[in-house]
Amino acid sequence: MEMRQGSHRLAAVSAILVLLVASIRAQTAPDKTAPASPAPAVKSDPERDHAHELFLSGKFVDAMPVLEKLAADRPSDAAVKEWWAFSMMAYASTLSDPELRKKARARARKIGFEAKQLGDNSNLLQVVLEVPEDGAEPAFSNRKEVDDAMKAAEADFSRGDLDKARQGYLQALLLDPGNYEAALFIGDVYFKQHLNGSAGEWFARAAQINPDRETAYRYWGDALWDLGRSAEAREKYILAIVAEPYNRRSLVGLNQWAGRVKVALNWVLLQDKSKATQEGKQTNITVDTSRVTKGGDINLAAWIAYSMDCALWRREKFAKEFPNEPKYRRTMREEVESLHLMVNVLTEQKDFEQKKKDLDPSLLQLIAIDHAGFLEPFALLNRGDDEIARDYVAYRGANRDKIYRYFDEFVVPKAPQPPASQ
Repeated sequence: MEMRQGSHRLAAVSAILVLLVASIRAQTAPDKTAPASPAPAVKSDPERDHAHELFLSGKFVDAMPVLEKLAADRPSDAAVKEWWAFSMMAYASTLSDPELRKKARARARKIGFEAKQLGDNSNLLQVVLEVPEDGAEPAFSNRKEVDDAMKAAEADFSRGDLDKARQGYLQALLLDPGNYEAALFIGDVYFKQHLNGSAGEWFARAAQINPDRETAYRYWGDALWDLGRSAEAREKYILAIVAEPYNRRSLVGLNQWAGRVKVALNWVLLQDKSKATQEGKQTNITVDTSRVTKGGDINLAAWIAYSMDCALWRREKFAKEFPNEPKYRRTMREEVESLHLMVNVLTEQKDFEQKKKDLDPSLLQLIAIDHAGFLEPFALLNRGDDEIARDYVAYRGANRDKIYRYFDEFVVPKAPQPPASQ
């Protein structure tokens, strides 16, 4: 089941329903293109099929009591519990009493955990499990009139009154022109109504309000895909990752696009064969020779050079380069310098052109990335950990286009062109 998720979003069912795929929004960051939740049983089950149809059509309030009865009759049906949990969460948005909303959301989370215990692990279920244990909900705005308008629109959306919901989101946006969710959800209403051109205009507005959030780009890509504009959809899916590369949802749209057009994303994964560690004042370099076969000397020489430079950063360079940071961490600058040194060790060896055939293929790709000037995006995105990731926001601020070009030229193949008609 495809799913949308917004900082308070509960649901949107899209044109992809034709393919029996629901597009549902929920709490926290949106996630429209999630893997399918458990499919209905193959054996004919009219009552279950009816409940599933209500759920897929976004009629969560109507579906909730039906699903509750089904769950009682079929306690081992994980899919039914997942749908019930999500419908309960949607139902909560229709309640005017904040305490009743909290109780309904807390119950939804509890039902979700029951589905998880039955083996359900879909992305849709993760939305429910992200609800705080006490059912607390974040605000759309610190301005009461804006928050009230958004919550009223959410309630209308969950009841299936899309036109009224859109007016509510528009009212919130008029009160607060910088409200990202209001613009995003207006677009999502249009998306559900199959008005993809209008949806794209509102997703573009949300992206303009905050270009460093991934959701609007990803939703925009979905609208473009449904319009048959695959190349433009590819661009928006890449921009979603540029906005928030460490958010697992950012990748969903691009992964789905790649599957649809039948291309493989080229994530270059280096197999580290040496490592620098620190024990007190002693810096150690450990070399892994277990996987070294053909071309072992040239591969190992490169990795030893890499680790020696990392060791130098640990001992001396970090403190000099980052005097305001109290303790050592891996940085983009260290990783780029060490990788570049590794490339130099490889390419400056005598008879390198003859030795290339024995080189680890990932190192050959690293050389191409270095020569193209993309080591910084590579270090941040392919080699990033929690420490290196701290350098991303500042780098993105000055190099957004360069990050995009790295994806465009190295990571994401162009979609194959259809054969020319005879």
